[in-house]
Amino acid sequence: MALRSHAERQRSPSNQFLFGSLLNRPAQTPVVAIVGRPNVGKSTLFNRLTGTRAALVSDLPGLTRDRRDGVADLYGNEIRLVDTAGLEEAQRGSIADRMRKQSEQAIATADLILFVIDARAGVTGSDKEFARIARQSGKPVVLVANKAEGHKGTDGVLDAFSLGLGAPIAISAEHGEGIGDLADDVLGALGLKPATVARKRRSGDTAADDEKPAEKPEREKRIRVAIVGRPNAGKSTLVNALLGEDRMITGPEPGLTRDSVSSDFEYKGQAIRLFDTAGLRRKAKITETAEKLSASDAVRSIRFAEVVVLLIDAERPFEHQDLTIGHRVVEEGRALVVAINKWDLVPEKQKTLRELKAKVAESLAQVPGVPLIAISARSESGLDHLMSAIAKTYETWNRRVSTAHLNRWLEGALSRHSPPAVHGRRIKIRYVTQLSTRPPTFVAFSQRAEALPQSYVKYLTNSLRETFDLPGVPVRFHLRKSDNPFAPDKR
Repeated sequence: MALRSHAERQRSPSNQFLFGSLLNRPAQTPVVAIVGRPNVGKSTLFNRLTGTRAALVSDLPGLTRDRRDGVADLYGNEIRLVDTAGLEEAQRGSIADRMRKQSEQAIATADLILFVIDARAGVTGSDKEFARIARQSGKPVVLVANKAEGHKGTDGVLDAFSLGLGAPIAISAEHGEGIGDLADDVLGALGLKPATVARKRRSGDTAADDEKPAEKPEREKRIRVAIVGRPNAGKSTLVNALLGEDRMITGPEPGLTRDSVSSDFEYKGQAIRLFDTAGLRRKAKITETAEKLSASDAVRSIRFAEVVVLLIDAERPFEHQDLTIGHRVVEEGRALVVAINKWDLVPEKQKTLRELKAKVAESLAQVPGVPLIAISARSESGLDHLMSAIAKTYETWNRRVSTAHLNRWLEGALSRHSPPAVHGRRIKIRYVTQLSTRPPTFVAFSQRAEALPQSYVKYLTNSLRETFDLPGVPVRFHLRKSDNPFAPDKR
Protein backbone atom coordinates (compact mmCIF):
# COMPACT_ATOMS: atom_id res chain seq x y z
CA MET A 1 0.00 0.00 0.00
CA ALA A 2 1.17 3.59 -0.59
CA LEU A 3 1.60 5.73 2.50
CA ARG A 4 2.26 9.44 2.51
CA SER A 5 5.86 10.52 2.04
CA HIS A 6 8.13 11.45 4.94
CA ALA A 7 7.78 15.16 4.07
CA GLU A 8 3.98 14.89 3.98
CA ARG A 9 3.95 13.20 7.37
CA GLN A 10 6.04 16.03 8.82
CA ARG A 11 3.59 18.64 7.47
CA SER A 12 0.57 16.75 8.82
CA PRO A 13 -1.20 18.56 11.72
CA SER A 14 -1.50 15.23 13.54
CA ASN A 15 2.29 14.91 13.52
CA GLN A 16 3.17 18.43 14.63
CA PHE A 17 3.40 17.42 18.31
CA LEU A 18 6.38 15.22 17.45
CA PHE A 19 8.91 18.00 17.16
CA GLY A 20 8.23 20.79 19.62
CA SER A 21 10.03 19.45 22.69
CA LEU A 22 13.24 18.59 20.80
CA LEU A 23 14.01 21.83 18.96
CA ASN A 24 16.36 22.98 21.72
CA ARG A 25 17.57 19.53 22.75
CA PRO A 26 21.09 19.43 24.25
CA ALA A 27 23.88 18.00 22.10
CA GLN A 28 24.08 14.45 23.51
CA THR A 29 23.25 10.94 22.34
CA PRO A 30 19.44 10.83 22.05
CA VAL A 31 17.55 7.97 23.70
CA VAL A 32 14.78 6.19 21.79
CA ALA A 33 12.48 3.74 23.62
CA ILE A 34 10.77 0.95 21.66
CA VAL A 35 7.42 0.22 23.35
CA GLY A 36 4.21 -1.67 22.61
CA ARG A 37 2.21 -4.65 23.77
CA PRO A 38 3.82 -8.13 23.87
CA ASN A 39 4.83 -9.97 20.69
CA VAL A 40 4.56 -7.08 18.24
CA GLY A 41 8.23 -7.42 17.22
CA LYS A 42 9.99 -4.87 19.44
CA SER A 43 13.08 -7.03 20.01
CA THR A 44 13.28 -7.91 16.31
CA LEU A 45 13.20 -4.20 15.49
CA PHE A 46 15.85 -3.53 18.16
CA ASN A 47 18.14 -6.15 16.60
CA ARG A 48 17.50 -4.80 13.11
CA LEU A 49 18.35 -1.20 14.03
CA THR A 50 21.41 -2.07 16.13
CA GLY A 51 22.69 -4.63 13.62
CA THR A 52 23.06 -7.26 16.37
CA ARG A 53 21.33 -10.31 17.79
CA ALA A 54 21.54 -8.94 21.32
CA ALA A 55 17.84 -9.28 22.16
CA LEU A 56 16.25 -12.73 22.38
CA VAL A 57 13.60 -13.23 19.72
CA SER A 58 10.85 -15.86 19.75
CA ASP A 59 7.16 -16.32 18.97
CA LEU A 60 6.70 -16.75 22.72
CA PRO A 61 5.01 -13.56 24.03
CA GLY A 62 6.57 -11.77 27.00
CA LEU A 63 10.09 -13.13 26.41
CA THR A 64 11.66 -9.72 27.11
CA ARG A 65 11.34 -8.65 30.75
CA ASP A 66 14.08 -6.09 31.40
CA ARG A 67 15.13 -2.98 29.52
CA ARG A 68 17.99 -3.54 27.10
CA ASP A 69 20.19 -0.75 25.70
CA GLY A 70 21.92 -0.72 22.34
CA VAL A 71 23.48 1.72 19.89
CA ALA A 72 22.15 2.32 16.37
CA ASP A 73 23.86 4.31 13.64
CA LEU A 74 21.24 6.12 11.56
CA TYR A 75 22.91 7.84 8.61
CA GLY A 76 25.96 8.74 10.70
CA ASN A 77 23.98 9.73 13.81
CA GLU A 78 24.46 7.67 16.96
CA ILE A 79 21.17 6.80 18.67
CA ARG A 80 20.76 4.89 21.95
CA LEU A 81 17.88 2.41 21.65
CA VAL A 82 16.04 0.86 24.59
CA ASP A 83 14.16 -2.40 24.06
CA THR A 84 11.38 -2.83 26.61
CA ALA A 85 9.04 -5.49 27.94
CA GLY A 86 5.57 -5.65 26.45
CA LEU A 87 3.03 -3.27 27.95
CA GLU A 88 0.01 -5.13 29.30
CA GLU A 89 -2.65 -4.84 31.97
CA ALA A 90 -1.51 -6.70 35.08
CA GLN A 91 -2.38 -7.30 38.70
CA ARG A 92 -0.52 -5.06 41.13
CA GLY A 93 2.75 -6.63 42.32
CA SER A 94 2.77 -9.36 39.66
CA ILE A 95 5.71 -10.04 37.34
CA ALA A 96 3.83 -8.41 34.46
CA ASP A 97 3.22 -5.34 36.64
CA ARG A 98 6.94 -5.06 37.40
CA MET A 99 7.70 -5.45 33.69
CA ARG A 100 5.28 -2.65 32.90
CA LYS A 101 6.94 -0.33 35.43
CA GLN A 102 10.29 -0.95 33.72
CA SER A 103 8.74 0.03 30.39
CA GLU A 104 7.20 3.16 31.93
CA GLN A 105 10.64 4.14 33.28
CA ALA A 106 12.06 3.74 29.78
CA ILE A 107 9.35 6.06 28.44
CA ALA A 108 10.10 8.62 31.17
CA THR A 109 13.82 8.77 30.34
CA ALA A 110 13.49 8.66 26.53
CA ASP A 111 13.79 11.55 24.07
CA LEU A 112 11.57 9.75 21.56
CA ILE A 113 9.12 6.83 21.67
CA LEU A 114 8.77 4.25 18.90
CA PHE A 115 5.26 2.89 19.48
CA VAL A 116 5.03 -0.49 17.74
CA ILE A 117 1.85 -2.32 16.77
CA ASP A 118 1.26 -5.61 14.92
CA ALA A 119 -0.20 -4.66 11.53
CA ARG A 120 -1.48 -8.20 10.93
CA ALA A 121 -3.42 -8.27 14.20
CA GLY A 122 -4.69 -4.71 13.74
CA VAL A 123 -5.30 -2.19 16.51
CA THR A 124 -6.36 -3.84 19.77
CA GLY A 125 -7.83 -2.45 22.97
CA SER A 126 -4.41 -2.74 24.59
CA ASP A 127 -2.86 -0.72 21.76
CA LYS A 128 -5.39 2.06 22.35
CA GLU A 129 -4.77 2.10 26.11
CA PHE A 130 -1.02 2.23 25.77
CA ALA A 131 -1.19 4.80 22.98
CA ARG A 132 -2.95 7.01 25.51
CA ILE A 133 -0.05 6.48 27.95
CA ALA A 134 2.42 7.40 25.21
CA ARG A 135 0.51 10.61 24.41
CA GLN A 136 0.25 11.58 28.09
CA SER A 137 4.01 11.19 28.52
CA GLY A 138 4.49 14.40 26.55
CA LYS A 139 7.30 12.73 24.59
CA PRO A 140 7.51 12.75 20.78
CA VAL A 141 6.06 9.53 19.32
CA VAL A 142 6.70 7.76 16.02
CA LEU A 143 4.04 5.15 15.25
CA VAL A 144 5.40 1.93 13.72
CA ALA A 145 3.18 -0.69 12.09
CA ASN A 146 5.34 -3.82 12.11
CA LYS A 147 4.72 -7.09 10.23
CA ALA A 148 3.27 -5.09 7.33
CA GLU A 149 4.85 -7.18 4.57
CA GLY A 150 2.44 -8.43 1.89
CA HIS A 151 -1.28 -7.67 1.83
CA LYS A 152 -2.22 -9.07 5.24
CA GLY A 153 -0.99 -5.99 7.08
CA THR A 154 -2.73 -3.37 4.92
CA ASP A 155 -5.88 -3.08 7.02
CA GLY A 156 -3.86 -2.93 10.23
CA VAL A 157 -1.75 -0.06 8.89
CA LEU A 158 -4.88 1.90 8.01
CA ASP A 159 -6.39 1.10 11.45
CA ALA A 160 -3.31 2.60 13.10
CA PHE A 161 -4.44 6.12 12.14
CA SER A 162 -7.18 5.76 14.79
CA LEU A 163 -4.57 5.83 17.58
CA GLY A 164 -4.06 9.56 17.10
CA LEU A 165 -0.28 9.28 16.88
CA GLY A 166 0.05 10.50 13.31
CA ALA A 167 0.70 8.54 10.15
CA PRO A 168 2.09 5.05 10.81
CA ILE A 169 5.29 3.84 9.19
CA ALA A 170 4.73 0.43 7.62
CA ILE A 171 7.74 -1.85 8.16
CA SER A 172 8.79 -5.46 8.45
CA ALA A 173 11.53 -5.66 11.07
CA GLU A 174 12.13 -9.32 10.26
CA HIS A 175 12.67 -8.74 6.54
CA GLY A 176 14.14 -5.23 6.74
CA GLU A 177 11.34 -3.54 4.76
CA GLY A 178 10.59 0.13 5.48
CA ILE A 179 13.59 0.57 7.80
CA GLY A 180 14.91 3.46 5.69
CA ASP A 181 11.61 5.35 6.06
CA LEU A 182 11.65 4.67 9.78
CA ALA A 183 15.20 6.01 10.09
CA ASP A 184 14.17 9.19 8.25
CA ASP A 185 11.26 9.77 10.62
CA VAL A 186 13.36 9.07 13.74
CA LEU A 187 15.98 11.60 12.66
CA GLY A 188 13.29 14.12 11.76
CA ALA A 189 11.57 13.72 15.13
CA LEU A 190 14.90 14.19 16.92
CA GLY A 191 15.77 17.26 14.86
CA LEU A 192 18.80 15.53 13.31
CA LYS A 193 20.07 15.35 9.74
CA PRO A 194 22.02 12.65 7.93
CA ALA A 195 25.76 13.18 8.35
CA THR A 196 27.68 14.50 5.33
CA VAL A 197 29.34 11.71 3.34
CA ALA A 198 32.76 12.66 1.98
CA ARG A 199 33.50 12.23 -1.73
CA LYS A 200 36.19 9.77 -2.67
CA ARG A 201 39.47 11.65 -2.43
CA ARG A 202 41.40 12.33 -5.61
CA SER A 203 45.04 13.32 -5.86
CA GLY A 204 45.38 17.02 -5.02
CA ASP A 205 41.69 17.35 -4.07
CA THR A 206 41.79 19.48 -0.92
CA ALA A 207 38.03 20.06 -0.95
CA ALA A 208 37.48 16.39 -0.19
CA ASP A 209 39.35 16.84 3.08
CA ASP A 210 37.02 19.68 4.07
CA GLU A 211 33.94 17.47 3.56
CA LYS A 212 35.14 14.67 5.81
CA PRO A 213 33.19 14.51 9.07
CA ALA A 214 35.25 14.93 12.20
CA GLU A 215 36.50 11.61 13.56
CA LYS A 216 34.85 10.50 16.78
CA PRO A 217 37.21 10.00 19.70
CA GLU A 218 37.90 6.38 20.58
CA ARG A 219 35.46 5.16 23.21
CA GLU A 220 36.80 4.65 26.65
CA LYS A 221 37.68 1.04 27.35
CA ARG A 222 34.98 -0.63 29.40
CA ILE A 223 35.56 -3.76 31.45
CA ARG A 224 32.90 -6.32 30.51
CA VAL A 225 31.65 -8.01 33.70
CA ALA A 226 29.05 -10.81 33.64
CA ILE A 227 27.09 -11.78 36.77
CA VAL A 228 26.24 -15.50 36.61
CA GLY A 229 24.88 -18.14 38.94
CA ARG A 230 21.94 -20.37 39.74
CA PRO A 231 18.37 -19.01 39.65
CA ASN A 232 17.36 -16.78 42.57
CA ALA A 233 20.93 -16.19 43.79
CA GLY A 234 20.33 -12.43 43.69
CA LYS A 235 22.02 -11.48 40.42
CA SER A 236 19.50 -8.81 39.40
CA THR A 237 19.44 -7.40 42.93
CA LEU A 238 23.22 -7.11 42.80
CA VAL A 239 23.10 -5.33 39.43
CA ASN A 240 20.51 -2.87 40.77
CA ALA A 241 22.66 -2.23 43.86
CA LEU A 242 25.76 -1.53 41.75
CA LEU A 243 23.84 0.76 39.39
CA GLY A 244 22.02 2.54 42.20
CA GLU A 245 18.61 2.15 40.53
CA ASP A 246 15.92 -0.48 39.94
CA ARG A 247 17.18 -1.32 36.47
CA MET A 248 16.18 -5.01 36.56
CA ILE A 249 12.97 -6.56 37.80
CA THR A 250 13.50 -8.52 40.99
CA GLY A 251 11.40 -10.70 43.27
CA PRO A 252 11.20 -14.00 45.12
CA GLU A 253 10.24 -15.93 41.97
CA PRO A 254 13.18 -17.82 40.43
CA GLY A 255 13.93 -17.29 36.75
CA LEU A 256 12.74 -13.67 36.48
CA THR A 257 15.64 -12.66 34.23
CA ARG A 258 15.47 -14.19 30.78
CA ASP A 259 17.99 -12.50 28.51
CA SER A 260 21.40 -11.04 29.27
CA VAL A 261 21.03 -7.30 29.72
CA SER A 262 23.98 -4.89 29.71
CA SER A 263 24.22 -1.69 31.75
CA ASP A 264 27.03 0.86 31.81
CA PHE A 265 28.34 2.63 34.91
CA GLU A 266 31.61 3.88 36.40
CA TYR A 267 33.51 2.77 39.49
CA LYS A 268 36.25 5.11 40.68
CA GLY A 269 36.73 6.48 37.17
CA GLN A 270 36.79 3.03 35.49
CA ALA A 271 34.05 2.40 32.92
CA ILE A 272 32.22 -0.90 33.48
CA ARG A 273 29.73 -2.73 31.29
CA LEU A 274 27.68 -5.02 33.54
CA PHE A 275 25.75 -8.02 32.20
CA ASP A 276 22.87 -9.42 34.20
CA THR A 277 22.18 -13.01 33.09
CA ALA A 278 19.50 -15.63 33.52
CA GLY A 279 19.98 -18.25 36.21
CA LEU A 280 21.63 -21.43 34.97
CA ARG A 281 20.15 -24.78 36.00
CA ARG A 282 21.27 -28.27 35.10
CA LYS A 283 20.71 -28.93 31.41
CA ALA A 284 18.51 -31.95 32.18
CA LYS A 285 16.07 -29.72 34.10
CA ILE A 286 15.66 -27.18 31.29
CA THR A 287 12.56 -28.02 29.27
CA GLU A 288 10.78 -24.74 28.42
CA THR A 289 11.74 -22.87 25.24
CA ALA A 290 12.17 -19.56 27.08
CA GLU A 291 14.61 -21.09 29.58
CA LYS A 292 16.60 -22.79 26.81
CA LEU A 293 17.01 -19.44 25.06
CA SER A 294 17.91 -17.75 28.35
CA ALA A 295 20.53 -20.37 29.24
CA SER A 296 22.11 -20.09 25.78
CA ASP A 297 22.26 -16.30 26.15
CA ALA A 298 23.87 -16.57 29.61
CA VAL A 299 26.56 -18.94 28.30
CA ARG A 300 27.22 -16.52 25.45
CA SER A 301 27.67 -13.72 28.01
CA ILE A 302 30.33 -15.79 29.80
CA ARG A 303 32.15 -16.31 26.53
CA PHE A 304 32.28 -12.60 25.69
CA ALA A 305 32.85 -11.25 29.20
CA GLU A 306 36.28 -10.35 30.55
CA VAL A 307 35.56 -10.84 34.26
CA VAL A 308 32.84 -13.22 35.45
CA VAL A 309 31.34 -12.91 38.93
CA LEU A 310 29.99 -16.27 40.08
CA LEU A 311 27.25 -15.38 42.56
CA ILE A 312 26.62 -18.01 45.24
CA ASP A 313 23.59 -18.16 47.55
CA ALA A 314 24.99 -18.25 51.12
CA GLU A 315 21.97 -20.28 52.27
CA ARG A 316 22.79 -23.03 49.74
CA PRO A 317 26.49 -22.59 48.97
CA PHE A 318 28.43 -24.47 46.32
CA GLU A 319 25.90 -26.90 44.98
CA HIS A 320 26.96 -29.01 42.02
CA GLN A 321 25.61 -26.48 39.51
CA ASP A 322 27.67 -23.66 41.04
CA LEU A 323 30.84 -25.66 40.46
CA THR A 324 29.76 -26.58 36.93
CA ILE A 325 29.35 -22.88 36.11
CA GLY A 326 32.73 -22.09 37.68
CA HIS A 327 34.45 -24.75 35.61
CA ARG A 328 32.76 -23.40 32.48
CA VAL A 329 34.12 -19.92 33.21
CA VAL A 330 37.66 -21.28 33.62
CA GLU A 331 37.40 -23.36 30.43
CA GLU A 332 36.45 -20.21 28.52
CA GLY A 333 39.58 -18.50 29.87
CA ARG A 334 37.70 -15.75 31.70
CA ALA A 335 38.86 -14.03 34.90
CA LEU A 336 36.80 -15.32 37.85
CA VAL A 337 35.56 -13.72 41.06
CA VAL A 338 33.34 -15.66 43.49
CA ALA A 339 30.81 -13.62 45.47
CA ILE A 340 28.80 -15.10 48.37
CA ASN A 341 25.46 -13.27 48.46
CA LYS A 342 22.95 -12.96 51.32
CA TRP A 343 25.84 -12.85 53.80
CA ASP A 344 23.66 -10.92 56.25
CA LEU A 345 21.65 -14.15 56.79
CA VAL A 346 24.70 -16.21 57.83
CA PRO A 347 24.90 -16.68 61.64
CA GLU A 348 28.52 -17.89 62.14
CA LYS A 349 30.29 -15.73 59.60
CA GLN A 350 33.98 -16.44 60.37
CA LYS A 351 33.53 -20.21 60.54
CA THR A 352 31.42 -20.25 57.38
CA LEU A 353 33.93 -18.09 55.51
CA ARG A 354 36.80 -20.45 56.36
CA GLU A 355 34.75 -23.43 55.18
CA LEU A 356 33.79 -21.71 51.93
CA LYS A 357 37.38 -20.70 51.16
CA ALA A 358 38.48 -24.30 51.67
CA LYS A 359 35.68 -25.48 49.38
CA VAL A 360 36.71 -23.01 46.65
CA ALA A 361 40.36 -24.06 46.90
CA GLU A 362 39.37 -27.72 46.58
CA SER A 363 36.70 -27.41 43.88
CA LEU A 364 38.39 -24.80 41.67
CA ALA A 365 41.94 -26.08 42.03
CA GLN A 366 42.76 -25.11 38.44
CA VAL A 367 42.55 -21.41 39.44
CA PRO A 368 44.16 -21.26 42.91
CA GLY A 369 43.77 -17.98 44.72
CA VAL A 370 40.43 -17.05 43.15
CA PRO A 371 38.99 -14.14 45.19
CA LEU A 372 36.00 -14.95 47.40
CA ILE A 373 33.99 -11.91 48.54
CA ALA A 374 31.12 -11.94 51.04
CA ILE A 375 28.35 -9.47 50.11
CA SER A 376 24.71 -8.64 50.67
CA ALA A 377 23.16 -7.20 47.52
CA ARG A 378 19.95 -6.28 49.34
CA SER A 379 21.69 -4.25 52.06
CA GLU A 380 24.45 -3.15 49.62
CA SER A 381 27.27 -4.30 51.88
CA GLY A 382 30.60 -5.59 50.57
CA LEU A 383 30.13 -4.01 47.13
CA ASP A 384 33.33 -1.95 47.31
CA HIS A 385 35.31 -5.10 48.12
CA LEU A 386 33.67 -6.85 45.19
CA MET A 387 34.47 -4.07 42.73
CA SER A 388 38.07 -3.89 43.97
CA ALA A 389 38.41 -7.65 43.44
CA ILE A 390 37.01 -7.29 39.91
CA ALA A 391 39.49 -4.53 39.06
CA LYS A 392 42.46 -6.44 40.50
CA THR A 393 41.50 -9.71 38.79
CA TYR A 394 41.07 -7.88 35.49
CA GLU A 395 44.57 -6.41 35.85
CA THR A 396 46.00 -9.88 36.57
CA TRP A 397 44.16 -11.33 33.58
CA ASN A 398 45.84 -8.73 31.35
CA ARG A 399 49.33 -9.02 32.88
CA ARG A 400 52.34 -9.50 30.61
CA VAL A 401 55.72 -10.82 31.78
CA SER A 402 58.93 -10.01 29.89
CA THR A 403 60.80 -12.84 28.19
CA ALA A 404 63.94 -12.05 30.21
CA HIS A 405 62.09 -12.47 33.52
CA LEU A 406 60.44 -15.65 32.29
CA ASN A 407 63.72 -17.28 31.34
CA ARG A 408 65.31 -16.36 34.66
CA TRP A 409 62.32 -18.01 36.33
CA LEU A 410 62.69 -21.08 34.07
CA GLU A 411 66.35 -21.46 35.03
CA GLY A 412 65.43 -21.45 38.72
CA ALA A 413 62.48 -23.82 38.25
CA LEU A 414 64.64 -26.32 36.34
CA SER A 415 67.38 -26.19 38.97
CA ARG A 416 64.90 -26.84 41.79
CA HIS A 417 63.21 -29.71 40.01
CA SER A 418 64.82 -31.07 36.85
CA PRO A 419 62.67 -32.54 34.09
CA PRO A 420 62.43 -36.34 34.29
CA ALA A 421 64.45 -38.63 32.08
CA VAL A 422 62.38 -40.50 29.50
CA HIS A 423 63.90 -43.69 28.01
CA GLY A 424 67.16 -42.78 29.66
CA ARG A 425 67.38 -39.34 28.05
CA ARG A 426 66.97 -36.11 30.00
CA ILE A 427 64.44 -33.66 28.51
CA LYS A 428 65.79 -30.16 28.01
CA ILE A 429 63.56 -27.08 27.98
CA ARG A 430 65.40 -24.36 26.08
CA TYR A 431 63.39 -21.19 26.68
CA VAL A 432 59.94 -19.81 27.44
CA THR A 433 57.99 -16.74 26.30
CA GLN A 434 54.51 -15.29 26.73
CA LEU A 435 52.28 -15.66 23.70
CA SER A 436 49.35 -13.52 24.84
CA THR A 437 47.29 -12.16 27.71
CA ARG A 438 43.56 -12.49 28.48
CA PRO A 439 44.27 -15.08 29.91
CA PRO A 440 48.06 -15.20 30.38
CA THR A 441 49.33 -17.78 27.88
CA PHE A 442 52.91 -19.06 27.80
CA VAL A 443 54.84 -21.40 25.53
CA ALA A 444 58.04 -23.33 26.30
CA PHE A 445 60.25 -24.87 23.62
CA SER A 446 61.87 -28.30 23.83
CA GLN A 447 63.09 -30.83 21.28
CA ARG A 448 61.08 -33.56 23.03
CA ALA A 449 58.05 -31.54 24.13
CA GLU A 450 55.64 -34.43 23.55
CA ALA A 451 57.53 -36.62 26.06
CA LEU A 452 57.26 -34.22 29.01
CA PRO A 453 54.77 -35.63 31.58
CA GLN A 454 51.69 -33.57 32.47
CA SER A 455 52.69 -33.67 36.12
CA TYR A 456 55.83 -31.67 35.28
CA VAL A 457 53.83 -29.22 33.14
CA LYS A 458 51.55 -28.69 36.16
CA TYR A 459 54.61 -28.06 38.34
CA LEU A 460 55.85 -25.40 35.90
CA THR A 461 52.38 -23.79 35.68
CA ASN A 462 51.99 -23.56 39.46
CA SER A 463 55.54 -22.22 39.88
CA LEU A 464 54.89 -19.64 37.16
CA ARG A 465 51.61 -18.57 38.80
CA GLU A 466 53.23 -18.21 42.21
CA THR A 467 56.38 -16.39 41.01
CA PHE A 468 54.55 -13.77 38.93
CA ASP A 469 51.50 -13.42 41.20
CA LEU A 470 48.75 -14.69 38.90
CA PRO A 471 45.99 -15.80 41.33
CA GLY A 472 42.41 -16.46 40.32
CA VAL A 473 42.87 -16.45 36.54
CA PRO A 474 43.42 -19.32 34.11
CA VAL A 475 47.09 -19.73 33.14
CA ARG A 476 47.73 -21.62 29.92
CA PHE A 477 51.12 -23.26 29.49
CA HIS A 478 51.92 -24.89 26.15
CA LEU A 479 54.89 -26.92 24.94
CA ARG A 480 56.25 -26.77 21.42
CA LYS A 481 58.96 -28.74 19.73
CA SER A 482 61.96 -26.56 18.90
CA ASP A 483 63.99 -27.00 15.74
CA ASN A 484 67.27 -28.94 15.93
CA PRO A 485 69.99 -26.56 14.72
CA PHE A 486 72.16 -29.53 13.63
CA ALA A 487 69.46 -31.22 11.57
CA PRO A 488 69.92 -31.01 7.77
CA ASP A 489 67.91 -28.29 6.05
CA LYS A 490 64.83 -29.85 4.43
CA ARG A 491 64.25 -26.99 2.03
